[in-house]
Amino acid sequence: MEEIAGTIIESERAVILLILIALFVSVLAKRLRLPYTVGLVIMGLGLTFFSSNKIEISPEIIMGIFVPPLLFEASFHIRFDELRRDFGLIMLLAIPGVIMTTGLVGMAVQKGTGMELPIALVFGALIAATDPVAVVALFKQLGVPKRLQILLEGESLFNDGTAIVMFGLMVDIAVKGEFVFTESLYDFVRVAGGGVFVGVILGFIASQAIRRIHDPLVETAITTVLAFSAYLLAEDVHVSGVLAVVMAGIVSGNIGPRGMSPSTRILLNNFWEYGAFLANSLLFLIIGLTTDLQILIENWQAIAVAILAILGARAVSIYGFSFFSRDIQHKWKHILYWGGLRGAIVLALALSLPIGFPERERLLAMAFGVVLFTLLVQGFSMDALVKKMGLVKRTESQIEYERRHARFLSNRAAFDHLEEMSKEGVLSDHIWQHMKAIFKQREAFLIDALQEILSNNPLVEIEELDTARGEALRVQRTTLGNLFRGGIISEEIHEELVGEVDLAISEEHVNWSQILEIGSGENASIKKMIAVIIQEVDLENALKALSRAGFGADQLPSTGGFLNRRNITLLIGIPEGREADIMPILEHACERRVEHVRSPLKGSFLSFVRPVPVEVGGATIFTFNIEAYHEF
Repeated sequence: MEEIAGTIIESERAVILLILIALFVSVLAKRLRLPYTVGLVIMGLGLTFFSSNKIEISPEIIMGIFVPPLLFEASFHIRFDELRRDFGLIMLLAIPGVIMTTGLVGMAVQKGTGMELPIALVFGALIAATDPVAVVALFKQLGVPKRLQILLEGESLFNDGTAIVMFGLMVDIAVKGEFVFTESLYDFVRVAGGGVFVGVILGFIASQAIRRIHDPLVETAITTVLAFSAYLLAEDVHVSGVLAVVMAGIVSGNIGPRGMSPSTRILLNNFWEYGAFLANSLLFLIIGLTTDLQILIENWQAIAVAILAILGARAVSIYGFSFFSRDIQHKWKHILYWGGLRGAIVLALALSLPIGFPERERLLAMAFGVVLFTLLVQGFSMDALVKKMGLVKRTESQIEYERRHARFLSNRAAFDHLEEMSKEGVLSDHIWQHMKAIFKQREAFLIDALQEILSNNPLVEIEELDTARGEALRVQRTTLGNLFRGGIISEEIHEELVGEVDLAISEEHVNWSQILEIGSGENASIKKMIAVIIQEVDLENALKALSRAGFGADQLPSTGGFLNRRNITLLIGIPEGREADIMPILEHACERRVEHVRSPLKGSFLSFVRPVPVEVGGATIFTFNIEAYHEF
């Protein structure tokens, strides 16, 4: 019993030490603008030089403890509507794409290393699962389009399960030495379909429980049990635990929150964000700590072949299957291609190879080598690629505002510092009075410059309003907590007021025209309406931008001409004096892109063999006067 207690204490110390290291890397990575997960791997590799002990970790620990919270957190926040738009392409990449990657990588590795084909196919299967954690985190930080995030994350969530099923089949074939197509197909469908079924059922049950229980802690505990029990139960009945977790997260994330209070949703989101952060931190640090650099050096040729094989297979998969979804911009395809990082799933599968499996040590070296290459090379260079592709759009006004704001803040900081020196007697009052006048004059000039940018650019003004509103609400919430803990307000009043603040925090769009009372009696001041025709793919961005700028919009669906794409017609009431604000908002929200469509010349031979590139995006606008305007 004492030995067990000692082991637990030692494990606790090790985990706390790893968390402290992860926190240090997190702070350092932000300062150096380095992807967080890349920094963790580099730190882990560096620590191996200072430790003579070889660290080993069980694949069961990776799959059973670290993977469920990562998968559940990602899938819980994916909305059906967002997933549905590109579900076909995601499934193509996650199922046929994984199968094709297994075959292409397996054949390339056989040719390049002389490895037997069944064993090479095992490597092809274990390396097929992508893990874009580092990339998605960077996407969110940079503000990359949400749809691209969903494509990359959705593919990863589903191809993890497919790759694990394929890996089991390939190992079975390599061990038995025979391949029966019908039997393998049946096993694939049974394991994958069974995982989906278990996840959907458990997710639905948990959602119904959440809708009937109104206790934030209990509801959060239900999702915790769901994430881990979905994996364990699925594995117990020999189906895909990974797919079970993914489906449980998607189902519960789309149904469960409907019955949650705003406070519960915020608590739940914070809990899973922290859980994913903790799992990611420990996992990528462990990747660095468990990498044996000597084995990698000894097998560098096989690793090089493996890297070239996965890059080639990824290119065929992305550029090939994306042909079936022609509204995907070409530059997005480059990001999807380079964003195919490998991580935890690959290492867990490699470590789970049976002891005595042929070429096991070389397969492990190849797997670790590929993971390190994708994390350190692809992950590190993704920031530059995103910027080069122009995915993060910043207007000249935003850049100029940032420049002027920085000058204002630096001037204010210098003023405060000199004032403090004057109070302490370090700076003479005579000199300070001269300096004070200079700084005050410069501050007045900078304030006028900032106001000029804000008054001429509504989007820049709205962004700052959003930031200020968020800070104000967070301070209000903290103050209410302090009042409750100090006994100034009762628990009942605390819960009521915190609920109001949380509801305001959870609002996705804010109508600033109402909050700021832009033009009181604004309904009476609306004398014009605008009909705006945009592409359906731009609808979400356009509605967000209009809402943030204080414009309400009603939508009417329509069908485009030879483009054969759904259009949306927006009807917008324009307050007097704000007509000019609409154009820059829509230009910023509706991306210009090239779509390949069939020729408008019906019956033409070219309409079938040569798609015609058509530039779309932006908005078609019609303005008309109205006699009266009423909102319902």
